[in-house]
Amino acid sequence: MAHKSPQVFSIDGVIPVIHPSSFVDSSAVIIGDVVIGANCYIGPNVSLRGDMASIQIGEGSNIQDNCTLHCMTGIPTIIGEWGHIGHGAVVHSARLEKNVLVGMNAVVMDESVVGENSVVAAMAFVKTGMKIPENSLVAGVPARIIRRLRPEEIEWKRDGTRCYHELVERCKASLEAVDALTEKENNRPSLNVSMIDKKA
Repeated sequence: MAHKSPQVFSIDGVIPVIHPSSFVDSSAVIIGDVVIGANCYIGPNVSLRGDMASIQIGEGSNIQDNCTLHCMTGIPTIIGEWGHIGHGAVVHSARLEKNVLVGMNAVVMDESVVGENSVVAAMAFVKTGMKIPENSLVAGVPARIIRRLRPEEIEWKRDGTRCYHELVERCKASLEAVDALTEKENNRPSLNVSMIDKKA
């Protein structure tokens, strides 16, 4: 069975825009004023609700399983190029500059700005209006700036995002709905992750 289309809805006549090079899982919900750039990955059960303001997702970004992106009235949510939003995170009317990582189950609140190449640690809570300088590591509840990131740490983040660029191509080429097997077969095929391994 072929991969199904995501759940896409207009509101007030505003229709989401999804670049054809991107992959959006069939369980994702995309509503209203949402623009997804080129070569993005939108994972299972993601909710992108552009019903109060716009949501913009920059080229090469990934929004992983169970993430929610939403907005206050009139205040957009902006994910810069190469954004990396980890499983279960929430981003609400915030601006993330280029190459930002938001860790699993972190929350980034209204009118906050996360500078280029920064990392928001898993489970962190970025308060309303917080301004995070570029190349920063932030963590905690509430989040605070821990230190500047080293160049090799920024490159590690880029490598992780490149894995998702490859996953976009793999999903578009081979992801399909199937019936599960009842037992493991002989000569079971392997996942095609050799390119990812070379960058790990």
